[in-house]
This record gives sequence, C-alpha cells and structure tokens, in this order.
Amino acid sequence: MNIDELAASTPIVADLAAGREVVWANPDYGKAATLRQTRADLFDAAARLDRFAPYFVHAFPETAVSGGILESPVVPLPAMKAAITAREHYDLSGALYLKADNQLPISGSIKSRGGIYQVLKIAEQLAVDAGLITYMDDYAAFDTPAFHDLFSHYGISVASTGNLGLSIGIVAAKLGFKATVHMSHDAKQWKKDLLREKGATVIEHDTDFSSAITAGRLAADQDPTVFFIDDEGSVDLYLGYAVAGIRLQKQLRDAGIPVDDAHPLFVYLPAGVGGSPSGVTFGLKMIFGEAVHAIFAEPTHVPSVVLGMATTLNEQISVYDIGLDGLTEADGLAVGRPSRLAGHEMRTLLDAITTFKDDRVMAYTAELMDTEHIRVEPSATAGFAALHDAQPLLASKYPMANATHLVWATGGMLVPDDEYQRDYTIGEALLTNK
Repeated sequence: MNIDELAASTPIVADLAAGREVVWANPDYGKAATLRQTRADLFDAAARLDRFAPYFVHAFPETAVSGGILESPVVPLPAMKAAITAREHYDLSGALYLKADNQLPISGSIKSRGGIYQVLKIAEQLAVDAGLITYMDDYAAFDTPAFHDLFSHYGISVASTGNLGLSIGIVAAKLGFKATVHMSHDAKQWKKDLLREKGATVIEHDTDFSSAITAGRLAADQDPTVFFIDDEGSVDLYLGYAVAGIRLQKQLRDAGIPVDDAHPLFVYLPAGVGGSPSGVTFGLKMIFGEAVHAIFAEPTHVPSVVLGMATTLNEQISVYDIGLDGLTEADGLAVGRPSRLAGHEMRTLLDAITTFKDDRVMAYTAELMDTEHIRVEPSATAGFAALHDAQPLLASKYPMANATHLVWATGGMLVPDDEYQRDYTIGEALLTNK
C-alpha cells in the first residue's frame, strides 16, 4: 500500500501516521442509511436478555439487586466537570454524566453487554433445539445439571485484548461450555489469571489482536462443535451492545433528563475494534434519532476506526500499514484493524472521531478518582478526551446550552488494586506536573 498516495487523497492519514491528535468530522453523517439491522432486531435482543434475567439471579447472586438485568447507572459528574474545564481551559455548556459500564455486573465492562449476550443466544438455541426449554419457561433452569451437561459437549471461543474475553469466558464456563480465549500480547496478566480461575482456557499469542483473532478463528474452524465469537464482525455482539439504547432511554427519563432537538444528547465512546461503540451508537440512534450524536475516541497509536472510515477502506487497512506501532496504555483499545461492521454501519450514524495521547487518559483516570471517587481503567476515560476535543465542532452545529454530555466508561471494576494504583500514580503525577 502506497502511504504517500493515500495521504495525498486523504490528508488526515499523514496526521494519523505522525501520531498527531485529530478530530475527524464524518462527511456522511446524517445521510440516508441502508442498515443491515433494524429496530425489530434491537428489541429481539432486549427480550432475550430479559428472558435470561432469572438465570443471572440464580447463577450470579450479585445481580439479584437488579433482578438479573445487567445494567449500569448514569452518574452526574459536577466535580469532574469543574476540574477538567478549569484544567483544560474551556467552557462546557450543559450537564456532564458518566455511563458507568465499569460497574456492569460479572465482568465490569461494556463487554458484559455484547459478549455475554452472544453466549446467551448460543445457549438458548442449543437448549431449545434439545427440547430442554421453551421460550416461556423459567430460564433459571439454565443453571442446572441437565443444561450444564448439554453445553459441556460444545465449545465457545473468542479472541480478545482482555475485557471481551473476560465477559465471554466467565459466562460460557459458568454455563458449562468449554471456554477458550485467545489473548494478544497486550492483554493484562491479571485478566488471563482471572479467566483461568473461572474455568476458561487461555491461549496466549505473542502477537497483536489481529493475528490472535485470525489464529482463534482458524482453530475454531477445525471443530464443528465450537462456536467462535468474532469481534471483527459479529452481528450478535453488535446487537447486544445496542440494547444499551433502550435501557438508557428509561434511565434518562427517570432522571428527568430530556432528549430532543432542543436538548441534544452527546455520547463519547472509546473505540478499539469499534464493535461495542458502534453497537451502542446504533441502539441510541434507533431510540433517540436525530437528537443523539455519538463521538468515538481512539489512541493516537491505534486509530483503527478513523483510519478505516476516513479512507473508506474500513477493515482493509490497519494502523500497521501506516507505520504505527499499535501500543497504548489503553489496552482495551489496542486493536490495529477495525471490525467489518464498524465502518459500514457507522457511515451515516457516527458524528465524529477524535484521537488522544496516552498521558491524557492516565490523567483522567486519576482525576475521576480525585473528584468523584470513581475507579476505572485508563481506556474507560477516553471519552473525556473526545469531550474536550470535539467541542468546537459540535458547538458549530448544535445548540449547546441545554445539552447533555455522556462519557461512556467502558471498564474498570475488576482491575486489581496494585494495577489500579499504578495507573492512578502515573495519572496523578501528570496532573501535578501540569
């Protein structure tokens, strides 16, 4: 691939290759879309998760408080808003909130949505086909020996930099599947250790995510009893993430937060392979329509989604093709090639993408603890970088006085104390030196 020619036709490529922070406004945002998924698909996914609520209450007692519904709170951030706008010297019109997916039950990350959902869909189909259950039965039965025995004859496999593997591995193993997680070199050791503790098999690859997922996919293809969950193109993952749109509608209504043309909702989402933020964006657009606007945030060393979308090459180009190393402290975002779904489905649904340097998310990690006592991993704070960087673009297009800004915190609840303390110490030093 001739990078000079690519940069000449798409000038932002030169900035991406140089590791500069960028704000890319999607030129096709808001145009007529031909989407592969529909509102009916979204509500089908939501209904399936509701059917499994009794199972979660039975198998994961920590979910009993929510009736087995895997959901995270919307948290106001008045102190964080004051701190970041003072430190970064900008005005932010409207209110700032956190969508605290770092508190999602079981795996403590956004992957508890899509990853767990696809495992459930596989399990449901197998159980229905085997005559063990009907759609109207009590799904607590999934946590019984007859179901565990059925699932023990099948495997579920996935490749992951960490959080998706945790979600899928924990629930698949709990159901009785042979769970296998292929993990790339940037996956944290504690995530590998936790998966093994929960009964999953972890296969470590001394390669990047794109190579690990290729190896995992090929291995699963050799065994017809293994279901491979493909983070680069799974529609079921995408729809599981999308259910967040339905849930958020009720949360905002209950909190008295209007969303309409006069009260726009801006959502800032970290992006790795792009599947989870794309799924969430689809769900939000299906529910809130033109009143919601999504902005993705990516590391400057791994801007895979913006590279794919800006060049229109989507999954046919990797950050390694433009000379980047793919290394970042935001390990959940360390994916060099975007998903096959992300660029295609977001072509008309995504407003913008920004990129950030690692020291910013490390600082936000400490600042969020200092101001709001909220614990997240660095990748989960990427939305704060997008919040700052996208403001001039957004203010030029939308009324901002009554806006609601929602930063999506994608993970962090299960981070070990020593790992979190390391991240916090680095971030606090950055804040102190500024």
